[in-house]
Amino acid sequence: MHGKDTTNVKRMFARGGLAAAALSLAAMPAMAQEAPTVNTGDAAWMLTSTALVLMMTIPGVALFYAGMVRKKNVLATMMQSFFITALVTVLWMVAGYSIAFGEGGAYFGDFSRVMLSGIAENWDKPFSLGTGDSAVAFTIPETIFVMFQMTFAIITAALITGAIADRMKFSALVVFISLWTLLVYSPIAHWVWHPNGWLFKDGALDFAGGTVVHINAGVAGLVAAMVLGKRIGYGTENMSPFNLGLAVIGASLLWVGWFGFNAGSAGSSGGGRAGMAMLVTQVAAGGATLGWVVIEWMTKGKPSVLGAISGAVAGLVAITPAAGFVLPGSALIIGVVAGLAGFWGATALKHALGYDDSLDAFGVHGICGIVGALMVGFLAYGPLSATTAAPDGSGGSMEQFIKQCTAVGATIVFTAVATFILLKIVDVVVGLRVTEEEEREGLDVTLHGERLN
Repeated sequence: MHGKDTTNVKRMFARGGLAAAALSLAAMPAMAQEAPTVNTGDAAWMLTSTALVLMMTIPGVALFYAGMVRKKNVLATMMQSFFITALVTVLWMVAGYSIAFGEGGAYFGDFSRVMLSGIAENWDKPFSLGTGDSAVAFTIPETIFVMFQMTFAIITAALITGAIADRMKFSALVVFISLWTLLVYSPIAHWVWHPNGWLFKDGALDFAGGTVVHINAGVAGLVAAMVLGKRIGYGTENMSPFNLGLAVIGASLLWVGWFGFNAGSAGSSGGGRAGMAMLVTQVAAGGATLGWVVIEWMTKGKPSVLGAISGAVAGLVAITPAAGFVLPGSALIIGVVAGLAGFWGATALKHALGYDDSLDAFGVHGICGIVGALMVGFLAYGPLSATTAAPDGSGGSMEQFIKQCTAVGATIVFTAVATFILLKIVDVVVGLRVTEEEEREGLDVTLHGERLN
């Protein structure tokens, strides 16, 4: 479960103490206390959601990005998403999960769960995240939670590659993503999604990853694009996509997979919140697609396929932090604004500042992640996040908007600084960029010894 949602998870304890429905053992000494059991419906939904989110990276992001690069770099681009899936899987199991979801403190988990230590103790029982009054109790085994969160770490790292397509050494990418996953992604996940995290405690709303995934990946991609520099021939040579058909298939897989991304973040199948998250995800994606296509049609004379799929992704990104907190009307507003903002980020902003964000990782994920994270501060509908301890839930207000600004600002600053430092370290150790000759020939051949025929 992401964000501060406890509504759809059957808990023994509410934040303020013992749940109102709990039985008093003192009043009923003869009744044996039943051990908690896994809710099979919740477990089934979370297993399905986990598979959907993994599908977003392979084949979703792999096809989406590969379809937008030139033919000589298609295999290298697919390789990045595929290899990152394997790499982050191992990193998450070894230390990433422990850093993100270990008890730790306000800013960092701990190393108590390295190599998933302790996972065998209650492998078939529900588990709680955190301790004390702030603990969040789940109705699923921790194994499913570990895997669900792993897929988020995977796709976040893969999204960064869109900003540096066509020019980064594979060895540099492997070292950078390894360091970045452990030292940037995992700590921010702890801030936002662990009960001990400082942004969680502050009350920042991020249902499924506006800050943790999209702003994080978008800003990292922007910094990486600026550190690496522009592609050879950028602005003067034809860099049209090799096969937009592949990109459409990839975007379609992302759209469908996003239901696992957002509705799965409810943590369960019951209570209605997962259904609302699914509905608003669809509405926002539709609104953003229309927004992007209309503004492109008006300014450029034709509605493009690339614009339509980019608009859909923009809306999906923007609704991510808000999915469990807003109603359909608000989702439509968020979607339309995201479509317009994404178009601006991928065209006017990029050209004005002169950076080469190859596949608009920042223009779409960074900009629209910011849009969604800020707009939920005003548009959140309190009853969707109401609990026994907080019956009014988290509603939109200026106070909540300020909390959202804090979360967005902290993510941008930390990610930008940490990413820059890590890139400089990797540059010293293995070098970041391929040679001009290798870049002109194409990364498929020069880095992997293969090519499309």
